[in-house]
Amino acid sequence: MKINNSIFGTIILLLLSINFSCEDQVSIDAPTDKLVRTEVFRNDRTAISAMNGIYNELYQADFSGGSRSSVTVLAGLSSDNVQYFNSVNLNMMEFPDHEILPTNPGNLELWSSAYNIIYLCNSFIEGLINSTSIDLELKQQLEGEARFIRAFTYFYLINLYDKVPLILNTDYKVNALKLQVEKEEIYTQIEDDLKFSSETLNTSYRNSERTSANKYVAKAFQARVYLFLGDWQASEKLSTEVIDETASYEILDSLDDVFLANSREAIWQISPIGGGGIASNTNDGSMFVIDPFFSFFSTLKLDESLVAEFSENDLRRKKWIGYNASLKAYFSHKYKISASSKFPIQEYSMVLRLAEQYLIRAEARLKMGKTQEAVADLDVIRKRANLSLLTEINPTISGEALLREIYTQRRVELFTEWGHRWFDLKRSGHIDTTFNNSPTWEITDRFYPIPSEEISKNPNLIQNDGY
Repeated sequence: MKINNSIFGTIILLLLSINFSCEDQVSIDAPTDKLVRTEVFRNDRTAISAMNGIYNELYQADFSGGSRSSVTVLAGLSSDNVQYFNSVNLNMMEFPDHEILPTNPGNLELWSSAYNIIYLCNSFIEGLINSTSIDLELKQQLEGEARFIRAFTYFYLINLYDKVPLILNTDYKVNALKLQVEKEEIYTQIEDDLKFSSETLNTSYRNSERTSANKYVAKAFQARVYLFLGDWQASEKLSTEVIDETASYEILDSLDDVFLANSREAIWQISPIGGGGIASNTNDGSMFVIDPFFSFFSTLKLDESLVAEFSENDLRRKKWIGYNASLKAYFSHKYKISASSKFPIQEYSMVLRLAEQYLIRAEARLKMGKTQEAVADLDVIRKRANLSLLTEINPTISGEALLREIYTQRRVELFTEWGHRWFDLKRSGHIDTTFNNSPTWEITDRFYPIPSEEISKNPNLIQNDGY
């Protein structure tokens, strides 16, 4: 039944996107959308199916699906956590070399797939607002989910590219010539969308799985956004609200259970069911796990500088890092399954999880001068990893040393998850010192180039410095 619902949702999504895809924005003829929207929003069931279709699209979209051109892979390569090897794909090598050309196809797939998600959200929101046949409470719930995904997507766009166009409707003639705006303006829109979502979404998951947005999903992401904006008080408050929701979330004792489907550490996940095929494993597992029998297909390995960050008794090194002797390569083993067609699906792609909330709150509390509270939060992560507690081995740790430890724990806890390390290097101001020994590194490399194909379509786009 789950598969049938997935297929139905994808069909509805196709109806929704017929006239509003980013590929059609330069068309001459104006789209006729009355019939399409009548079909999509004719009742509660079809509206829910359309929203489910957007979640399915997140798994298929390059930027969010965990595959070759995803944030996780490309931003991981840009950081000092992941290396590309055993391949002649020069386009992929541009990311760890920080020599990304504006014509790079992976960069184009990253950008265009993110904007496709935004277009789908905008089209869905417009149709939902104009509908008179959807239950009012459901309408608010679904709008909150769509606005959350839009905010989530814009967050990655501005942290990857800096200034980007802010597109909030489906007027293709206007959107085709949109100017880039300062990231502060987009952050304002992100805050507005997330505020709406956190106020209107239910506390429970709509589909009983952790693959839809609820109130705590929105709050968890708000906590991260405010951390990036330096609003420590708001970040602490929101992460605390999520951490205190112990009926739904907990730090799991077993590291093997963290990335399982609907694990209690998961706040939000993306299901492989959105792929619509027979495969039932995550793209993350396919990309990162080096299969012992088919290792010649592998292209990614962990940077040894990351592996060196782990203490010998750190359980994360034992449970989350594998080693292939024939390739002499370490690999991320957070996901255990690299290929599968078995149902029910055992692993979902992790997007937001509780461990990050403790790390967010620790950093926010330290910035507010709450050193002991910050230490206590960090010790939650250290305890699960089988590390000595800071309260016991270094109770008078200085603020500067504690901040370094927070960033170290972020690196070893969140590696190969959604580009955390790449973004942390930039926002901490450590990116230049990290790569200053690289002959190809320049400060302008901290942002990716605007794809040249997008600039050819929209002459108002201005290329980022250094490209």
